[in-house]
Amino acid sequence: MTPPSASSSSSSSYSPQRSVEMGAQALAVEAQALGALQQRIVGPMADAFARAVAAMLVCRGRVVVMGMGKSGHVGRKIAATLASTGTPAMFVHPAEASHGDLGMVTPSDIVLAISNSGESDELAAILPVLKRLGVMLIAITGRADSNLARHAELVLDSAVAQEACPLNLAPTASTTAQMALGDALAVALLDARGFKEEDFARSHPGGSLGRKLLTHVRDVMRGGDAVPSVGPATAFTDLMREMSAKGLGATAIVDDAGRVQGIFTDGDLRRLIEKGGDLRALTAAEVMHPAPRTVRDDALAVDAADLMETHRITSVLVVDAQGVLVGALNINDLLRAKVI
Repeated sequence: MTPPSASSSSSSSYSPQRSVEMGAQALAVEAQALGALQQRIVGPMADAFARAVAAMLVCRGRVVVMGMGKSGHVGRKIAATLASTGTPAMFVHPAEASHGDLGMVTPSDIVLAISNSGESDELAAILPVLKRLGVMLIAITGRADSNLARHAELVLDSAVAQEACPLNLAPTASTTAQMALGDALAVALLDARGFKEEDFARSHPGGSLGRKLLTHVRDVMRGGDAVPSVGPATAFTDLMREMSAKGLGATAIVDDAGRVQGIFTDGDLRRLIEKGGDLRALTAAEVMHPAPRTVRDDALAVDAADLMETHRITSVLVVDAQGVLVGALNINDLLRAKVI
C-alpha cells in the first residue's frame, strides 16, 4: 500500500515529518526508561535481582510466568527465552489458572508474575492460592506498593517515568522495561549455568546454529556401496567405471584393510589427459594423489565444510578412528543438509 503524500487531503492529518518525529520520540522515551532500569539493577534493585537469579538457578521445578494483557504477551516471550537458554519455564494465563490451569503449578516451581500496575484482578485472585501452595513469587511490577508487590517475596521494579504513547496510556515503555528485565534475568541465568553454544543448539535443533553444532559428518555422508573405492592394482579403465557409477567426481584408493591410500579426482583426470599417453596401461596406484585430506566420521559437518573451503576442494573422504574408509562427502551433501 502506498502511503499518502504530504499534499494529499486526509482527515487523519498525516504528515511524514510528524510521523518520523513521533517515532524518534517514542524510541527516546523507551531508551530513557531502559537507562533508568539499568541504573536500578546495579543500584537499589541489585540485591533483589541477584536473589531472583539465585532462586531460579536452584529451582527444582519450572519458572511459571504469568501476566495479563500486554504483560501476558511479554510473559510468553520471557518464558520462551528462559526455556531456550537453559531455564525450564512455561507461561500460564492467570485467567485460565483460576479455571483449572493452576494445577500446572507445583510447590517446587517459581512464579514470575508481571503487571505494571500490580493490581490485575486475575492475578489477585490466585495470589492467595499460590501462597498456600508455598510457591515462591517474584514480581515484575511498576508499583512497589501494589497488591502484587505485597504478596511477592522479591520485587523487580519495572517502573517507567512515562509511556512512549503521547497519551501516556498505551503500554509501550512499560512493556519494553518488562521485556528487558526478562532478558536480563535470562542472560544472568545463562551465564551462571555456564550455558554454551552447544547447549543452545540442543534447544534449537531446527535452526541454522543447531544444524551446525549438532550435525556430524556421519549424519550427512554417503556410505556403503555409494562410496567409490578401488584397490591400488585396479586398472585405470575399471577405476573410471567406479567413478562414473558413483557420481562423486572422485574415488578412493584403499588397501586390503580398507585404509585410505590415495584419491583420484576429475581434476586429476584432466591433468593426465593434458600430459597425453596411454592411460589404459596405468593402475590406480600410479595415478592416485597419495595421502589425501580426510575427515573423521565423528567430526562436525561444519568442520568438513571448513576443510573443503580452506583447501578449495569439493569432496572429502570420511574415515573412522583407524583410518578405514567409511564414507564420502561433497559440497552438495552439505548444501542439502543446510549445514552451509
